[in-house]
Amino acid sequence: MVTSSRQQPPLSRLLHYSRPYRREIWLASLCSVLNKLFDLAPPALIGTAVDVVVQKDQSILGRWGIPDVGQQLLLICGASIVIWGLESLFEYAYARLWRNLAQTVQHYLRLDAYGHLQNLEMAFFEEQSTGGLMSILSDDINQLERFLDGGANEVIQVITTVIIIGGAFFVLAPEVAWVAILPMPFIIWGAIAFQKFLAPRYAAVRERVSFLNSRLSNNLSGITTIKSFTTEDFEAEQVRQDSEGYRQSNRHAIALSAAFIPIIRILILLAFLATLGGGGLQVVAGNLTVGTYSVLIYLIQRLLWPLTRLGDTLDQYQRAMASTQRVMNLLDTPVEIHSGATPLPVAQVKGDILFDHVTFGYQNGRAILEDLSLKVPAGQTIAIVGSTGSGKSTLVKLLLRFYEIQSGQIWLDGISIGDLRLKDLRRAIGLVSQDIFLFHGTVRENIAYGCPEATLEDIIHAAKNAEAHEFIQELSQGYDTIVGERGQKLSGGQRQRLAIARALLKDPPILILDEATSAVDNETEAAIQKSLEYITANRTTVAIAHRLSTIRYADCIYVMEQGKIVEQGKHEQLLGLGGIYTQLWNVQTGQR
Repeated sequence: MVTSSRQQPPLSRLLHYSRPYRREIWLASLCSVLNKLFDLAPPALIGTAVDVVVQKDQSILGRWGIPDVGQQLLLICGASIVIWGLESLFEYAYARLWRNLAQTVQHYLRLDAYGHLQNLEMAFFEEQSTGGLMSILSDDINQLERFLDGGANEVIQVITTVIIIGGAFFVLAPEVAWVAILPMPFIIWGAIAFQKFLAPRYAAVRERVSFLNSRLSNNLSGITTIKSFTTEDFEAEQVRQDSEGYRQSNRHAIALSAAFIPIIRILILLAFLATLGGGGLQVVAGNLTVGTYSVLIYLIQRLLWPLTRLGDTLDQYQRAMASTQRVMNLLDTPVEIHSGATPLPVAQVKGDILFDHVTFGYQNGRAILEDLSLKVPAGQTIAIVGSTGSGKSTLVKLLLRFYEIQSGQIWLDGISIGDLRLKDLRRAIGLVSQDIFLFHGTVRENIAYGCPEATLEDIIHAAKNAEAHEFIQELSQGYDTIVGERGQKLSGGQRQRLAIARALLKDPPILILDEATSAVDNETEAAIQKSLEYITANRTTVAIAHRLSTIRYADCIYVMEQGKIVEQGKHEQLLGLGGIYTQLWNVQTGQR
């Protein structure tokens, strides 16, 4: 039975992801081990020095052929310089290697997660909160970086310490070693047990911080609404509750993780007492030298501190693994909309569009479009009108393949859009949405978005066609004016005109205007209407509108109701039918 990647332990998934960096991991791990080897050498030097002072020419160095005590001590001092120098060298090496590795893994993991996120269909984003996704891309990946920065080195050095000190005990004092090392299996077992208890608690912490980030993100985006409805106190209370939930989940994790170090200290105390008492008796009995006894005492102390830090390292590890699980789960989210293989150069697009018996409904909802067929001849301007919820904007989303249809086909120039390369399809379409999004940057950058090669002359030309040039010149810095996040420094009509200019600069063979003039005043609308004659020339245009005055000169107008085409024809023809279009026109012109 094959184990699903989502069911694998997060550490296994992280190691699998880190395969390209195995060389860096091994090198960093080697430097950590070597640093710890030289870090544990001074107790041996101290024991040797005690042996020299007590035994003189009968010390171990004396028996090696260096009878002079001064020379023996000089040799120990020289060895100390070398050992301390190498310890410092490898400390610098492992710190640099682990930190650079942390930055590299963090960098590429964030890029991979963001790249995968961009490939997911729109339905995914409807199920997720922006704050929650931001929490994964930022906080969770940073948590992993913090562990790789120091935690990984701590784990390696603790393991190295236990192995070296355990081996030294069995070599120097086998009679004492088994008593001193006896608590070690219990310490390791306790660490594993603590991991199992901590894992779900830190998973809950990550979920809570995701909720909190989502709340903060939504509130900052909707600050205008909050202020206008004077709900500051209500929202502050909501943030307090989410923050309190995060605090409480952290407290539950801390209550357990904080108990680890005191328990470890008690177990290490047993090992220390065994070494202190048992070793002392061995010295008195003449079975152990004073120098060796000193080494054992120092070594057991050197074991104490790394193991007490194991609690913090374990805490950091569990936080990192909880974050790793969330990041990997995002990477495991399947991409539902896949690109076709058929290329479609923009220059070759004619713009002939056909919706052929299309049926579509959003997740867990009724069908928005039912067996709908609609043809847009190349080079013509067609309009789609209808009441709210009739499915007008859904047509646009399906044409751009933001969603997949349940049945039927959508054809572009006789090719099913599912067979076309996704980027080619979307490059051929210029969209001016009713939900205008401008990036935090200059007016010039926003108009040129998607066309980085555009010159200032090209940008100005597009702005003039969108009736935006005049107001741009009146801004404090003209085309270099910062528009603010989401274009908040501009009016709705100004944002809309910039969006039209952005689409025109793209110069697509197919132009979609989804309520493109809904936020402009009547004078600007009239000016844009005149420009539309030039804008729509020699290109296929689909105009979706509530304001019928903007589309009365379309080549064909389709009236939608409950996902179906109920009327179609030119403006005068539809008025002559006396149906839904006539009712809409009478309401808007005040004739009813």
